[in-house]
Amino acid sequence: MATDIKLFGKWSFDDINIGDVPLEDFIAVQPQGMVYLPHTAGRYQMKRFRKATCPIVERLVCSLMFAGRNAGKKLLAVRIVQHCFEIIHLLTDENPIQVLVQAIVNCGPREDSTRIGSAGVVRRQAVDVAPFRRVNQALGYIAKGAREASFRTIKTIAECLADEIVNASKGSSNSYAIKKKDETERVAKANR
Repeated sequence: MATDIKLFGKWSFDDINIGDVPLEDFIAVQPQGMVYLPHTAGRYQMKRFRKATCPIVERLVCSLMFAGRNAGKKLLAVRIVQHCFEIIHLLTDENPIQVLVQAIVNCGPREDSTRIGSAGVVRRQAVDVAPFRRVNQALGYIAKGAREASFRTIKTIAECLADEIVNASKGSSNSYAIKKKDETERVAKANR
C-alpha cells in the first residue's frame, strides 16, 4: 500500500534520486514525505529542525505564501503547485518531483559570507553553508524568482514557477535562483 501513494493522485514518489548525500536528510521524499496532497497541517515550527520532516512539496507550497496579500492562502498555493507540476511534466516529460528535487540541489549556495565585526571594523568572512540552510535558501530563491517573474505580466505564477524549476534543475543561468546562488558564491570566494 505504501508504494501506491502518489502526489495529487498522479506523481509517484518511487525512484526519486536526490543525488547529493548531505541533502538527503533534509529533503523529505521517502517515507514520511510521501503524501497525496501537500497540505498536512503539521506543526513544523514547534521545534528546531522539525521542518526537515515536512514533505518537500509542501515546503514549496508554504514558500509561495509570502508577500502580505498571499499570506495564509494555502489552498491557492497548493493549486498553483498542482498546475505547475502539470506544466513541468509537459516541458520535461519527467516526474516533476524529481525535477523539483534536482532544482533544490542545484540552487542552494555552498559557500556564503558572514559579517565578522570587532571594534567597529566590519569585514566579511567566507563560511560553508549547512545542508539544511542550502535547502531552505534554494526554496526561498525559487519561490521569489517565480513571484518576481509573474508580477505585472500575463504569465501565470504556475507557468513562471514551472519555468524557474525547470531552468534551475538544468543549472541554466536563466533561473533567478541559480543567478543568486552564483552571486552568493562569487562574493564568498572574494572574501576568503
